[in-house]
Amino acid sequence: MHINWKKTIIVTSDMLIAVYLLLAFTAFDKPEETARLCTKVNINIQDEATNGFINTREIKARLEKEQLYPLEKPMKYVNLRKMEETLKGSPFVKTAECYKTQAGDVNITLTQRMPVVRIKGANGDDYYLDDNDCIMPNSHYTSDLIIATGNINKWFATNYISPLSKELMSNELWCNQIEQINVLPDLGIELIPRVGNHIIYIGQLPYYKNKKKRQTAVAGFVDKKMERLEKFYKYGLSQAGWNRYSYINLEFDNQIICKRKDGKREEKEGVDEALAVSDVIGATEQKPESGQKTEKSAVSEPTKKKAEAKQPEPKKSETTTDKKKGKTENTKPKSTDKTENSAPKTKEKKKQKLNR
Repeated sequence: MHINWKKTIIVTSDMLIAVYLLLAFTAFDKPEETARLCTKVNINIQDEATNGFINTREIKARLEKEQLYPLEKPMKYVNLRKMEETLKGSPFVKTAECYKTQAGDVNITLTQRMPVVRIKGANGDDYYLDDNDCIMPNSHYTSDLIIATGNINKWFATNYISPLSKELMSNELWCNQIEQINVLPDLGIELIPRVGNHIIYIGQLPYYKNKKKRQTAVAGFVDKKMERLEKFYKYGLSQAGWNRYSYINLEFDNQIICKRKDGKREEKEGVDEALAVSDVIGATEQKPESGQKTEKSAVSEPTKKKAEAKQPEPKKSETTTDKKKGKTENTKPKSTDKTENSAPKTKEKKKQKLNR
């Protein structure tokens, strides 16, 4: 039997090269998968400055509790999907995304749920509502949010207080001006501003069963009321003063009813100079001049009373009696003159009859 040693050597060398290459690839891959550790964890929380419900310390603690925090762990055993599911389980996390890098880092990017109002109901409830009308639990978080108080249950909060708050927060003026919403027992809405020591009453919100119709109706209702209030701020309170009224009623469309403060008067003023208890101001579509006229007319009545009170009544009676006396004196001589003139005429007539 003849053996071709040349062919055998070539085949054997090829096999050895193949085995060497296979071992080389596995040797290079294993350190990448098993020996390489996670050297850094980057946690990026969007809107952390404005929302602030969660921070990097809480994210780390949440992952460590589930033994999922990847720092100094082999990259092969870092379970990104489980990390995302755990983070999304937080009531304050809206989205979560985790991924690895070639440098051995694990990046975590989070977005928070956006709160629009804090509910502190008379029944003891204390929670937040986000921009999706969903309830968020109370936390140590503090922010410049509108607080809703009074007769509020969770149904009324999610269906009416949430769209009302979103409409106020979407306007830069009212976002900075309105700090509290108060719900009365009859579900009437009061607004408490930051500037001005008064309360604003806008009435009851429109009722609709359909969610879209309800949100549209509430948005239109709030826009209409707040537009009138803005005009009243410009043309009314700018002239009368921000602390002149204690209660501003916007319930009716054709007028604004303002209740004045029943405060102490200056000692120089008398009773007739005291201001009226309430003012009724016409429609806010009128020009600034008409607004100034209404303001003047509210004060004109007391001044008229004061002028009438200053006129002494006895003098009037004296003048009238004097005039009457003068008239009687003037009339009497005229009557006597007529009688004197008529007497000779009658004598002459008698003489003429006798002569005949």
